[in-house]
Amino acid sequence: MSVFPSKELPGDKAHRRELLDRARFEVIPLKNLTNQLPFLPPGTEVSVTASPAKTLEDTWSLSRDLFEMGMKPIPHLAARMITSRNQLRMLIEQLPDIGASEIFLVAGDAPEPFGPFTDSLQALETILELNHGLTHIGVSAYPDGHSLIDSRVLSESLHKKEAFLQASDIEGHAATQMCFDPSTIRSWLSEERKGGLALPVHLGIPGVVERTKLLSVGAKLGVGASLRFLKKNRATLTRMFAPGGYNPDKLLGPLNPDLKQLGVEGLHVFTFNQVQSTVAWRAQALARS
Repeated sequence: MSVFPSKELPGDKAHRRELLDRARFEVIPLKNLTNQLPFLPPGTEVSVTASPAKTLEDTWSLSRDLFEMGMKPIPHLAARMITSRNQLRMLIEQLPDIGASEIFLVAGDAPEPFGPFTDSLQALETILELNHGLTHIGVSAYPDGHSLIDSRVLSESLHKKEAFLQASDIEGHAATQMCFDPSTIRSWLSEERKGGLALPVHLGIPGVVERTKLLSVGAKLGVGASLRFLKKNRATLTRMFAPGGYNPDKLLGPLNPDLKQLGVEGLHVFTFNQVQSTVAWRAQALARS
């Protein structure tokens, strides 16, 4: 599969519209989210982060609030934040109460594990041994690598998670952490597909956010590698950010012809709690398509 931009084929435009229409918005359990929640359209799938600055219970609490508002919450479960196997069991048992049959499993950015799990693969194995009731588990992927983990190890871990999910007859997907280079994304996913990865991919993209907000909050959400790259490359930073905030079209546009053939079946939109501007961008993008 070529890693170079392709020519848009019949059906690509319709696929892109479907991706935009069912895009997931990621939010952070912080106080500044409250006045942004009304801008979420009814029935939206909302991914709720887990940050070392908060607790997993905070993630579950916000998920419950979103469910009561008529949203579909997908709570993040950060393996390194799990304090004990008992806490993990209790969180999984509470999923029906918050209207969730799906979780997004990540390792997490805590410098040291809070409990018995050092990575998401260990947590996944334990979850699958529980009476979990889950129908879908999302896992993370890193097109531009990770500052602390070798790319080969990341790839092997991703394929192992896919194998565990397949053996357990649970649907899943891989959501990419933010990468600002379309060529890197295209090359990474092409190689993973060649290596046998069959999981649907949800492309992680920033919403319409202010540059300072993106740079200051991003490192807390597992996107530090991309953000450090931007800080070191001023030309890229200037090109990617415009007055008024980052425009996701700068990333999606070059990838449009490749989204369908590479198995990109979802958009995971990092709002950084700037929901209003991001939802407005999505509406405009749908109108154009």
